[in-house]
Amino acid sequence: MLIKTIVVALYFLVILWAGVAGLRRTRSFADFFLGGGNIGPWMSAFTYATAYFSAVLFIGFAGKVGWGFGLSGVWIAVGNAFVGVLAVWLIMGRAIKRMSLRYNVHTMAEFFEKRYNSPGLKLFAALAIFVFFIPYTSAVFMGLSYLFQSNFGMDYSLALAIMGSVTALYMILGGYRSMALVDVFFGMIMVGGVLTLLGFTLYKGGGLSVMVADLRAIDPDLASVVGPPGWWPLFCLVFLTSVAPFAMPQLVQKFYAIRDERAIRIGTAASTVFAILISGIAYFTGATTRLFLSPENTPGAFRDGLPVFDALMPELLANVIPGSLSVLILLLVLSASMSTLAALVLISSSAMIKDFYAGFVRKDASDLQLTVLMRYASFFFVFLSVLLAYARPSSIVVVLGISWGAIGSAFLGPFVWGLFSEKTTRTAALVSAFGGLGVCLMLYFVGMSSPEAGTIGMLTSLGLPPLVSWASIYLAKLGPVRE
Repeated sequence: MLIKTIVVALYFLVILWAGVAGLRRTRSFADFFLGGGNIGPWMSAFTYATAYFSAVLFIGFAGKVGWGFGLSGVWIAVGNAFVGVLAVWLIMGRAIKRMSLRYNVHTMAEFFEKRYNSPGLKLFAALAIFVFFIPYTSAVFMGLSYLFQSNFGMDYSLALAIMGSVTALYMILGGYRSMALVDVFFGMIMVGGVLTLLGFTLYKGGGLSVMVADLRAIDPDLASVVGPPGWWPLFCLVFLTSVAPFAMPQLVQKFYAIRDERAIRIGTAASTVFAILISGIAYFTGATTRLFLSPENTPGAFRDGLPVFDALMPELLANVIPGSLSVLILLLVLSASMSTLAALVLISSSAMIKDFYAGFVRKDASDLQLTVLMRYASFFFVFLSVLLAYARPSSIVVVLGISWGAIGSAFLGPFVWGLFSEKTTRTAALVSAFGGLGVCLMLYFVGMSSPEAGTIGMLTSLGLPPLVSWASIYLAKLGPVRE
């Protein structure tokens, strides 16, 4: 326990060092928010991938999906790596970088305003980011707090306070540059951690073939191409987590900040390989929870004989990884989460300050004022997220599903069509944004699961712009219609 405490303390010192190093090189709002728009390929690749995968994956998603879907949950990892990372970098990377230079924008909300000449869409985007990123960030804090609770026997509330304080401090100091600098460190820890996890899981389970046979003995569908819940729930999980990155502001931001198109080429390969390792191993080990956990030998993972999904992976890690190496797994989940937290805090703060305050309240705000206010906003956002996490609103998977589904449903259509089609009109973008979000929330509130509601909302958002644009063109032929 002493060694683990010392290692974690040193880890936090490295994070704070990165914050101080970033502070020394932060001279403007662009430095704080985008690292001056001059971040190299390796930093960009690591900061994208580490922002994508967090404690939500290792604590919530991998456990619940693995328990329910078995080995077919690995399809989510395939989608994440080849759609959420490779396709996003190949299809979107250059277009986003060129767009940011063409319109001279720093945020997605600014792009919406300039591309569609719509301050209203800018306001909608800023409010949506702030509202729906709070539960997302709180889900990450929840995962980390459960991890500290299981590793140190620490009170959940105390763990939450410590993680909130460290996140706020290091973001207030250095902003994006600090985040990119420390993400390389985080990424190397994550690679070492997942390889260690894979090795010991296979060793304790008797090898891959034995583990597959054991899963098949429990339920043949657990080792089949599509797990017990069926193809539709699996498709929704793959679609939600893999397609949403095409319009997730905290991931799109990485392309605003990257140095040039050459850096995008290098970053594409690096981030894809990283994603295959991280997500593939996470979902595979999640599928083995049924082999290692039961109400008899791991009562902490069950309540009244039923699995507590947010507790499955912490219990699995405690059973599979030797005590001498458990600190590495702790750092794995910490690293995944700290980067995601930093990205979410930065985007949410910019929505408050750059998009809302400077866009509607005080348009003549100076660069220095914006930078200072970003630091205050970072603290405020962390505070709100910690408060929500303290209330423990629901399981981590549900909270994340609501956030990703809502943001993807609101932004996917307007952003993707706005980048690639000059024919997409302001009306089409507005209908897509409000329609997609409205469908998502309506379906969720009538009882549909968050991945299903998010998937249908995103499909609605993506499908509406060409339909509305076509209708506008058709009506224009019938008579003069002004946009």
